[in-house]
Amino acid sequence: PNAAILEIGCGTGDAGALALKDGRCGRYMGVELFEQAARIAQTRLTQVVTGDIERLDLPWAPATFDALVLSEVLEHLVDPWAVLARLARLAKPGAVVLASSPNVAHWRVVLELLAGRFELADQGVFDRTHMRWFTPATYAAAFEGAGFEVVRVGPVVPFAARTRMLSALTGRRLDHLFMVQICLEARRR
Repeated sequence: PNAAILEIGCGTGDAGALALKDGRCGRYMGVELFEQAARIAQTRLTQVVTGDIERLDLPWAPATFDALVLSEVLEHLVDPWAVLARLARLAKPGAVVLASSPNVAHWRVVLELLAGRFELADQGVFDRTHMRWFTPATYAAAFEGAGFEVVRVGPVVPFAARTRMLSALTGRRLDHLFMVQICLEARRR
């Protein structure tokens, strides 16, 4: 209940407002690129900084946060590795990190690439605003390289029964093909 949480790409502050309301934290801060969403978040969260995370001077001292949340953010950045390194300094030792990103290694994406297509879209892995693409392994490596210990990498949505069976039969070696989105949990070393 006394935790300080930082969410990058907090939107209108829905997650933070719920965490505060349910007593899951004492302070919930956010960074939001879009001014209209940030204005709404400012009415719901402890503190919101508006602007591009890659260019902002963040106002918080090192080792301020007990948790970091980065949901569907890193793929939109020019240099997500530098951002992760900056955020690592803001996290307390042992701080929890929860992050997600689309998976470029999903079998449907692989089929599109095999067919010679990479058609940009308004959402999903081919979202035209994506600057970077990750597989589960490269996503985990980005966090490891920034000073986090990856605890778990898996799908955002649990596998259906048939996919769980296929995963077990292949010794989990092909799980990267079945994750639409990557879900990562890590801790600050």
